[in-house]
Amino acid sequence: MERKARRLDDEALWSYALKVLGGRAHSAGELREKLRRRAERVAAVEEVLGRLKDRGYLDDRRFAENFAAARLANERLGRTRVVRDLRQRRVAPSLAEHTVRQVYQDVNEEALIEEWVRRKYRLAPREGLFREDKDMAAAYRRLLRAGFRAGEVVRVLKRFSNNPELLDSFEPPEEPIEAE
Repeated sequence: MERKARRLDDEALWSYALKVLGGRAHSAGELREKLRRRAERVAAVEEVLGRLKDRGYLDDRRFAENFAAARLANERLGRTRVVRDLRQRRVAPSLAEHTVRQVYQDVNEEALIEEWVRRKYRLAPREGLFREDKDMAAAYRRLLRAGFRAGEVVRVLKRFSNNPELLDSFEPPEEPIEAE
């Protein structure tokens, strides 16, 4: 049996918003969704969001910058994955793309891919890393899911491959066009 959350009046909604933000940073879109589920009055959601923004507690630009920088520093993910993750967190698409472009502007993505391969396959000897074609294909798919671009993935994997010609046959997926 699913229990419905009790509806909150304006002040309780404000307290709830502060509690949510105290747990971890949220985008305005994420917080809006959470508050809508709990608010007695729909208009109170926008009022609370406005108060939070006025006090500097809620800032999508800052959230996106911190999120992208953390994903790069801690998880070493590719650009497209970070943009996708920001969009899932309800950050505006243009802001997500712009922020990721800024955070990754000095990043050599091929070096990042090579580091990722070495980290994920650190126990395997380099010459036996992708002995079978299926292993190469699996690494290719994993790198695409990690947010790296197909062309760069192929170039890096060719350095590790016993059969680099196999990579020429991989069909690159549609890559999002980055607005300049």
